[in-house]
Amino acid sequence: MQSLNTTLLIIGGGPGGYVTAIRAGQLGIPTILVEGQALGGTCLNIGCIPSKALIHVAEQFHQTQHHSQHSALGISVSAPTLDISKSVEWKDGIVDRLTTGVAALLKKHKVQVVNGWAKIIDGKTVEAGDTRIHCEHLVLATGSTSVNLPILPIGGPIISSTEALTPKSVPKRFIVVGGGYIGLELGIAYRKLGAEVSVVEAQDRILPAYDAGLTQPVHDALKQLGVKLYLKHSVLGFDGTLQVRDPEGETLNLETDQVLVAVGRKPNTQGFNLEALNLDMNGSAIKIDSRCQTSMRNVYAIGDLSGEPMLAHRAMAQGEMVAELISGKTREFNPTAIAAVCFTDPELVVVGKTPDEAKAAGLDCIVSSFPFAANGRAMTLESKSGFVRVVARRDNHLIVGWQAVGVGVSELSTAFAQSLEMGARLEDIGGTIHAHPTLGEAVQEAALRALGHALHL
Repeated sequence: MQSLNTTLLIIGGGPGGYVTAIRAGQLGIPTILVEGQALGGTCLNIGCIPSKALIHVAEQFHQTQHHSQHSALGISVSAPTLDISKSVEWKDGIVDRLTTGVAALLKKHKVQVVNGWAKIIDGKTVEAGDTRIHCEHLVLATGSTSVNLPILPIGGPIISSTEALTPKSVPKRFIVVGGGYIGLELGIAYRKLGAEVSVVEAQDRILPAYDAGLTQPVHDALKQLGVKLYLKHSVLGFDGTLQVRDPEGETLNLETDQVLVAVGRKPNTQGFNLEALNLDMNGSAIKIDSRCQTSMRNVYAIGDLSGEPMLAHRAMAQGEMVAELISGKTREFNPTAIAAVCFTDPELVVVGKTPDEAKAAGLDCIVSSFPFAANGRAMTLESKSGFVRVVARRDNHLIVGWQAVGVGVSELSTAFAQSLEMGARLEDIGGTIHAHPTLGEAVQEAALRALGHALHL
């Protein structure tokens, strides 16, 4: 067995792990990264990136179909056809470019990548294949995995998001179990690709993690697309048809060709002998402090492994910080807000406190919305549903939260996060000249409306 020595050892090459490695390399820290699969982790290979690619394909196909029927834009085309294998090939090309890019960045910053599954021996020693690595600092960045339902084991017609992102063909009927963001993003994409889609959700509404006012436009859009919603329905099992229990306790048999199980994700704590470290846990996640330190000295946990919010951009920010801490800098992970984006149609963004959260925190707040129906750019994009909403303290007008639902609002998340991080007040946003015509004008108008003088409403 060959033996290696390093200052920093990172287990996991997803967004958290590879960003830690790049930053450590920039700071001159000798670094080894161990990854058993492809660099880029879930996010680049079987998550964020491929799902957005498939969503784009679905939207383009849907729009072309729309133009083949009755386009208000004066465009007419003959009915389109779809070669899904070509779509998947295009998606794989993007993934390949990005993962190759990550490998090149690691090499550029002199990070040694060891391909293999890590096995922890102790807080300073890890084995990967026939290599034993000794380190001074250990970063755990193993991410998360899909939660499985024992009554719906993955295989055959029962699939997880991984299989849903590499379809061999578009099924005629497609049922999504779980009305959260992963299930809805993929459910909408499959509907636009031509499948008959149903969503089964145990709660009384879709996207139950978000407030009802925000999710209503998504609910309306699902109805318009012809997606069937089975709310307050629980899954009983599958034997050729999906058996569900309705709110009255009756059993329904839903015919389908495929069932996507999307009921959430959990920290990936299995398979690399984490038990050897006997770390303090926080539920199913590893417990960390404000510097991502675990209960063992010089052992850090970042990203999904350390619990909610399970977001790639959180993992990246934590990783960058940990590398700087190891280099001797003084840092703390204390963001004012981390944006959560849902790539449904329409898109949905939450940054900072919602009105309910502000109330629960005992803050007296002004809540104000501006509808995209009154925004010129939204009209030119054939999209008038949705709004931008601001939550600000009544006493000093400090903004504590932004929410938006509508076409392309994912791109507004940057402005929202920056305004909160920089401690903006309603007057700051209202007094900033926003370019016309843009969706961003709705951000300024929401702030102006909170101050009592929206211009276009």
